Order: sequence, then structure tokens, then C-alpha cells
Amino acid sequence: MLADGLLDTRRSSAFAAAAVVSVDPDSIDLLHSATGAALEIGTDLTPPGGPARLLPHRFNRHTFWCGQSGSGKTYALGVVLEQLIAHTALPVVVFDPNSDFVRLGELEPGAAGATADALRDRDIRVLRPNVPGADLLRARFIDMPMASKAAVLQLDPVVDRAEFNALVHLRDELDTNDLSSILPTLRAADDHVHRDLAQRLENLGILDWEVWAGQDAAATDVISERPDATVLDLGGFSTPDQQLVVALAVLDDLWQRREERRPVLLVIDEAHNLCSPNLDSPLAIAVRERLIQIAAEGRKFGLWLLLSTQRPSKVHAGIISQCDNLALMKMSSPVDLDGLATWFGYAPAGLLARSPWFRQGEALFAGGFVPAPTLLKMNARLTPEGGVDVPVPMR
Repeated sequence: MLADGLLDTRRSSAFAAAAVVSVDPDSIDLLHSATGAALEIGTDLTPPGGPARLLPHRFNRHTFWCGQSGSGKTYALGVVLEQLIAHTALPVVVFDPNSDFVRLGELEPGAAGATADALRDRDIRVLRPNVPGADLLRARFIDMPMASKAAVLQLDPVVDRAEFNALVHLRDELDTNDLSSILPTLRAADDHVHRDLAQRLENLGILDWEVWAGQDAAATDVISERPDATVLDLGGFSTPDQQLVVALAVLDDLWQRREERRPVLLVIDEAHNLCSPNLDSPLAIAVRERLIQIAAEGRKFGLWLLLSTQRPSKVHAGIISQCDNLALMKMSSPVDLDGLATWFGYAPAGLLARSPWFRQGEALFAGGFVPAPTLLKMNARLTPEGGVDVPVPMR
């Protein structure tokens, strides 16, 4: 056996003789080929430059995407979604609170190339609440689990135990009839608990919500047909609770079907709206808890998340901690950068520290979906962005 000193000498001699050379474009191409990095999303900002590519098969891990307002976060996310929709068979469901992705099924004038040609052939559905001529974004109350029905009615099983118990005993009726059809029965009941439940329905105005499907198709019906992409335009409802109803209905349905193991990528834009630890309404808590469950357990069933937000500190840590992929654009908040350094130890600290000086459209990608941590400039989109900044009025 060799002495420790001799081992140390041999190791240091071996490294002293090694040569460090700049990587060449052919080596980068070989790396992309060997790892399966096929989705071209931008230009590598590190010499020797060239295309920056992602590994499509590694979207089977949860992804965290963040950047402050003005960083180009939403536009850049559209670039990646175009690549995924064009070049994989992975269905994408986009929870779109600001109507930023409602034109994902269109192409910019003059868009050409293999990706544009592929996008033309893809089945992209856009569901909107109140846009004439558009496919409707709707949910079906009778399909929701009992806990979610109670959340819609703002019923707590302890605080509102009498009404909650009445709801439980109405399970069979609620699984086959919509709310409007059972309201007369509740009003005419002999006991005050059922009448209280009727008053709750009326006071909350739930029967007047436009979100209910009635005879129309629900969002869950459309998603179950497995189109290449489904955009849920959540921002068009008259009340915020209706956005949460759709989100909860879709997430519940996918979770209930999880044993089918049919992969889907769930893109949650402005994720702080659905994933904040500070949410306090029964509906919002139900949505967040389902997302926490999917983040912790959904990967093995093919339920994969892509969460996009301006403020990582406003997203529940139990969700962020399950993400294996990171896309970071300009971020100036020290609190958020410190959190990212803690959660994403695989992202080089020196590259994270450069984030406050990123220009619009520049990003750091790290984790399993990229061959190596990469600084890049995002490509131009082939589809129009739905939401645009409001210009300053000029005289």
C-alpha cells in the first residue's frame, strides 16, 4: 500500500500535467448530441457561443422559472413552449391569468422553418370565459370531489360542521345534479341547516357564476382529449374565485386520473397567485394544497409542473423545493436571490449573482434539462404574445 504522501504527490502531478483549453463548437455539438439536447431556445452567451438547447426528456422533472417584471420572462417562456409543442408529444396545459398565451395557436407573419411548420400541424385549444366565438372555459361542479365542493361553498368541516355535514349527506344528489336544481329542495326543507345552506348559495352568488359548464364542455373534458396544448385563459372571469374553481377542477381531475400515468406538463404562469403560502380563502388553499401534493408526488405519475413567477419568495417552499430545473432571468431582489441559491444548489453561485445585470431576454438555465449551466439570450418567438405593455401616452 502506498503512503498518503506518495498518493498526494501522484495526484497533484497528474493534475499539474493536465491542459485546460477553450471548448470548440464541435465539442458543444457533440455534447448536445450525446445528451439529447434538441430544443433550440436561444444563443449561448459563453464562448464559443452557438445555439443553446434544452433536453426535452428532462421536462419529466418540475421546473421553476423566475424573473422580475420587464425581464422578458413571459415572452421567453413562450419560446420554450413553442419548442415543446412543436417537437415533443408531451401535452401542455397552460394556466394563463393574464391572457399572455391565448395566441399560442397563431403564427407571426413570415414565421418559417421546421418549428413553424410543426406548430401549424399541432392541436392547440384556447379556452376563454367570455370571448364571443371562442371555445368556452368552464368547470362542472358535480365532477368535483366533496372537499372541493365544500371549498367552493366556503365550508369548514369544523367551524361550519352542521352545514358541512348536510352537504356530505347530499353527496348523491350533488354528484348527479347541478346546484340550481337542488336549491328549491334546500329552501323548502324543514330543518334550518338545509335552509342555511340554501342561503349560503344565494349569498355567495355561486349560481350566477359564468364558470359552470351546464350543457357545455368543461375544461377537463377538453384536456382529457389530449390536445397538444390547452390554454386556460383564467383572467377573463368576472370574479377571482372563478379562476380558482377552474384551476381546482382541472388539478383535481388530473390527480384523480393519476394512475393512468398519462404525462402532461402543467404550466402555471404567475404561480404566486396559486401557490402563495399566504393564501387564506378555502378555494385558494385547496388549489395550493393540490399543487403541493402534485409537486411532492405527481412526478412518478407523469404530472409535471412548470412554475413561472416574478417573486420566488411568494411561492410555497414545499413546491419550489421539489423543482429540479431552473430558468432565471433578471432578478434584483437579494431576498429572492438568496432563496434561489438555497433551493437550487446545482446552479453556480457566480452565475446566480450576475442575474441583477441580465438584459431583457437573457437567462441562466441550470439543472437536469440543460447539458450544463448556461447563460443565454432567448430566441424570438414564432407566435404572438397575447399581453403587451401599455405604452406611455404622448402629447
